[in-house]
Amino acid sequence: MVEAGEWTRGITRLAVLTGAGISTDSGVPDYRGPDGLWTRDPSAVEAFTYPRFMTDPAARARFWRTYAGHPAWRAAPNAAHRALAELQQSGTAVRVLTQNVDGLHQRAGLPARMVLELHGTIHEVRCTGCDIRTPTAATLARVHAGVADPRCDDCGAILKLAVVLFGEYLDDLVLDHARRIAAAAQLLVAVGSSLRVEPAASLCSVAVRAGARLVIINRDETPYDDLADEVVREPIGQALPRIVAALRDNRAALAA
Repeated sequence: MVEAGEWTRGITRLAVLTGAGISTDSGVPDYRGPDGLWTRDPSAVEAFTYPRFMTDPAARARFWRTYAGHPAWRAAPNAAHRALAELQQSGTAVRVLTQNVDGLHQRAGLPARMVLELHGTIHEVRCTGCDIRTPTAATLARVHAGVADPRCDDCGAILKLAVVLFGEYLDDLVLDHARRIAAAAQLLVAVGSSLRVEPAASLCSVAVRAGARLVIINRDETPYDDLADEVVREPIGQALPRIVAALRDNRAALAA
């Protein structure tokens, strides 16, 4: 077990970059792990590629079938999600930059304004024509009723979840905001991310160049391990609550 180090001292501004690994304890599968979505079915990637989604009705039907029964709808926040929410509630300025689309950080108690969803959310559907956004539940009800390729009720265009697919660019405003948060942090903790998906992974180097400490909590090696002050390989559900407790204790000592 790696003890929380000197890098926990004096931290009042924390940024946390979270990937799929933080949600696996909630029953949400990751993508590239031993039980990951792409590992079990590499061909599924095609349905999550923007050009294929937009041109192939069969790919869209597969996409909607996948999400209609996705475990994320039944998932509850786990100890790692709750630890970050509790840290924010204790007075530390916590901003979460998440690659996840499951909304579990907010369900754990983090205010929505404290969570920047880099890759969007499964809880909204966006029309690719008129750009209107609607709650996902209404579209999934249509899918469950047998509509394989749902279209917008207003303009008839293709509907998609409000998530960033492969081949889509991140929203420039969201990415700029994330870079500002990373640059302003004293400590950036990357949790459960392979750090192989750019530009989200590059937030690690943005933080380090601005003078922040970097800690990586992940089962496997990442391309940014050499930049880190500490690399933690133990399970996220154990490591993150312990690190959060050290941050909270050190902040309390500062205030005493």
